[in-house]
Amino acid sequence: MGVGGCLALPWRCLVVLCLRLLFLVPAGVPVRSGDATFPKAMDNVTVRQGESATLRCSVDNRVTRVAWLNRSSILYAGNDKWCLDPRVVLLANTKTQYSIQIQDVDVYDEGPYTCSVQTDNHPKTSRVHLIVQVSPKIIDISPDISINEGGNVSLTCIATGRPDPTITWRHISPKAVGFISEDEYLEITGITREQSGEYECSASNDVSAPVVQRVKVTVNYPPYISDAKSTGVPVGQKGILLCEASAVPSANFQWYKDDKRLAEGQKGLKVENKAFFSRLTFFNVSEQDYGNYTCVASNQLGNTNASMILYGPGAVHDGNNGAWQRSSSVWLLLLPLAHLACQF
Repeated sequence: MGVGGCLALPWRCLVVLCLRLLFLVPAGVPVRSGDATFPKAMDNVTVRQGESATLRCSVDNRVTRVAWLNRSSILYAGNDKWCLDPRVVLLANTKTQYSIQIQDVDVYDEGPYTCSVQTDNHPKTSRVHLIVQVSPKIIDISPDISINEGGNVSLTCIATGRPDPTITWRHISPKAVGFISEDEYLEITGITREQSGEYECSASNDVSAPVVQRVKVTVNYPPYISDAKSTGVPVGQKGILLCEASAVPSANFQWYKDDKRLAEGQKGLKVENKAFFSRLTFFNVSEQDYGNYTCVASNQLGNTNASMILYGPGAVHDGNNGAWQRSSSVWLLLLPLAHLACQF
């Protein structure tokens, strides 16, 4: 209840009637602001919620009686407080000014306030409108969401404030530029993995600093192996094969030599799996370790694989297709013989 609801209902009509009789103000008297013969009240008073609002009415020596009213309720008549609301106090009752203050203003205090005066048996009124501004507040926002790549996403952000706040969405990403939506709703059709991340909703109305909240959008996609290179290592040395893959959820890795799966803890080997890569370590490379290895990365959405070669010194391998072979000086001798054979 605002400052207008200060007296019990049975008394309100009686009190208002008494005041009207006191000032000889008929019901429905028009607002009189700008009357040159009457020092008027302020036009509008704008305050933020929780602040204090001061309502001033300029008077002169012709004024014999004064009062402040809120709609049909009397707040002050002269020095007498008629309102029970402790937030309403008298600031000044002088020959030049009649002012009251409403402390800790709330939205229900907004509305018209009337300064009523009696001058030379002629009642006058002047009205001031109290405007209460409220900082923006986000009252409802979509929860974090997880969706498969290619799906559709709908995010909602509802905010309140006075005046109504402006709502914008933006993608928190180094590649994102500007706002992607200037509405309560954000629709993304056929979402891609590049569109995953946090989305920030901002509500602003210039009353205070914008309020922001974020929604995390996780885009799930099958593994993609980004790096798998063959490696050359001499016998007796330490060798490493590395397989890097991106996936959401994170990929599970398995290693195979030819068609045989390599078990964790196998003698002389170590398999180290992390979120985005798997490392196969040979502590003491032997001739038997040389050959073709396959890395398999999988999650709930699919799997992929890549082959790579562990080879020794003097071996020639094709980094594009993983094929490899032993080179020897014998090949150098056979080439001239093959050339001669072609001539005959």
